[in-house]
Amino acid sequence: MTLHIGDTAPDFTQESTEGPINLYSYLGDSWGILFSHPADFTPVCTTELGTVARLKPEFDKRNVKPIGLSVDTLESHMGWIGDIAETQGTALNFPLLADADKTVAELYDMIPPAAEDSLTVRSVFIIDPAKKIRLIMTYPASTGRNFDEILRVIDSLQLTDKYKLATPADWKKGQDCVIVPAVSNEEAKTLFPKGFTEVKPYLRTTPMPETV
Repeated sequence: MTLHIGDTAPDFTQESTEGPINLYSYLGDSWGILFSHPADFTPVCTTELGTVARLKPEFDKRNVKPIGLSVDTLESHMGWIGDIAETQGTALNFPLLADADKTVAELYDMIPPAAEDSLTVRSVFIIDPAKKIRLIMTYPASTGRNFDEILRVIDSLQLTDKYKLATPADWKKGQDCVIVPAVSNEEAKTLFPKGFTEVKPYLRTTPMPETV
């Protein structure tokens, strides 16, 4: 099954380090990130899970629930958790799906055709409260993910869901935003009381609203 941005995220129920997880019930009205790992007891994955555990307060601020996945057994996961705590200096504080039967990996097309039997790529899915997929990002197995970038994308998505704005290249929370072309200058004066700068008729910038 090939998924695209805007598709409804497939629901599932799968065992995890925090008990059985039903995706829709677990997320409720929260955002979610679902991210996969090629295997347990692998070096890059160990650092990634530690990084997400340390960033958990930042995800909480944004009403985002992280869910990890590895195509190994729950018993294997429980052993790996100890290594993560020991080497990364933080305990795992979000669920890690035990996807030994590859149900979720196949549902989300995480195993490329040329891969070994159970080798998932480093996939990331951002899912909004309406259960729509808002981002799909895939890294090669050898490259650790940049979770600051994932947080940046979430900030952008949550901003643009609320306002008729987009975010420019390398944008970070607090920086100027771009007014979408569908908004006229007259409408922009009402929507953005801080004013805006017209660089070109199609490129207008305005300070980020403070209520995000």
